[in-house]
Amino acid sequence: MSKNKPVVVIGLMGSGKTTSGRLIAEALGLQFSDSDQYLQREHGATSAPIAAREGKEALHRYEAQHVLDELAGPPKVIAAAASTLEDARVREAMRQAFVVWVDAADEVLLERMRTSDHRPDYAPSEMRARREHFFREVADLVCDVGVLRPEQVRDEVLDKMGLPAVDRD
Repeated sequence: MSKNKPVVVIGLMGSGKTTSGRLIAEALGLQFSDSDQYLQREHGATSAPIAAREGKEALHRYEAQHVLDELAGPPKVIAAAASTLEDARVREAMRQAFVVWVDAADEVLLERMRTSDHRPDYAPSEMRARREHFFREVADLVCDVGVLRPEQVRDEVLDKMGLPAVDRD
């Protein structure tokens, strides 16, 4: 597999999409794109303020557009908001990418989100029930981030893509 193929990192909030995505991008020599950076640039705020200001439906439309816009451009590593998988257009566009699902037990994700400024009403079990079948549909690789560190996720991705490991000297 070529390192010129886009990589999309998916997962629920708290799974470490951004951290793992940055490491994968660095290893592949590709640009990294995160939804919060995109939202800030295109809509003047990150996810929580947009949801409060315009509602979750608008936020989810913007997050889906992020993935569609980035997949239409040159290959890069994209950290995609979990909501994007509810959009059939996004799932179809992801077929051209290598999709990594970073996941952990609900308790692990909930603990990670307690120290975050994302959405206070976050319930991993509800989001999993709503989106897990979409994750399974598109994922080329599943990494348990309750066990794996972000560097190990990067290494799993490189291995699955048939690329050499990162030199750790």
